[in-house]
Amino acid sequence: MSELPMSELVVRDLQRSFGGVQAVGGVSFTLRSGDLLALIGPNGAGKSTCFNLLNGQLRPDSGSVKLDGTELVGLPPRRIWALGVGRTFQITATFASMTVAENVQMVLLSRARRLFGLWRPAAALFREPALALLERVGMGSQADRPCGVLAYGDVKRVELAMALASEPTVLLMDEPTAGMAPAERLALMALTAELVRERGLAVLFTEHDMDVVFGHATRVLVLDRGRLIAEGSPDQVRADPRVQSVYLGGEA
Repeated sequence: MSELPMSELVVRDLQRSFGGVQAVGGVSFTLRSGDLLALIGPNGAGKSTCFNLLNGQLRPDSGSVKLDGTELVGLPPRRIWALGVGRTFQITATFASMTVAENVQMVLLSRARRLFGLWRPAAALFREPALALLERVGMGSQADRPCGVLAYGDVKRVELAMALASEPTVLLMDEPTAGMAPAERLALMALTAELVRERGLAVLFTEHDMDVVFGHATRVLVLDRGRLIAEGSPDQVRADPRVQSVYLGGEA
């Protein structure tokens, strides 16, 4: 069995303001292979802004984001993606009129930098690896259905397969279970935890469902008004008085 690749995303003193409002203020953390790291906080805490800074959609006012020693600040999102930082979004980003398999094939084509040839339909390219990824996320039986007819939870699984098709070492998942039923949420994050172990992924995810966070995260970061107020194991964070005050409603 081959050794799993190891990656490290090091974030130091990340800052971004919009006008006079500091959305992210001095955020620092390290994400390593095998981590399933939750980033939580109240609405408006800066979670999505932080994600957008990590994958190049926004540029920080100051700070550093390094992947295995390579500085990512200033690079365009596609370059960061090519270096191994994948992402899923709050709102699913699939092509509704294309089949489930074709959605995954599109990512594989892009990753391989292949152009569509007139002598061979794009739908014939990378079909087998696409089917293998869909089988892994539990969507193999629906490979030839249009994405537009799927249940929302199934679309989320397709999006996960698309993210894996880019062969990331770091995966950013922005509210991956938003809009899903409770049982679907737990199942999707259980699958993600399995993939972390199997592939040596480093995953950072945001989430509002505390059952998902405390049931699956290996570590938890808590943001409030753009600043980290707590970091640690799920048990440590749940017991932190500051977290209870600003986010958990005083629960012990």
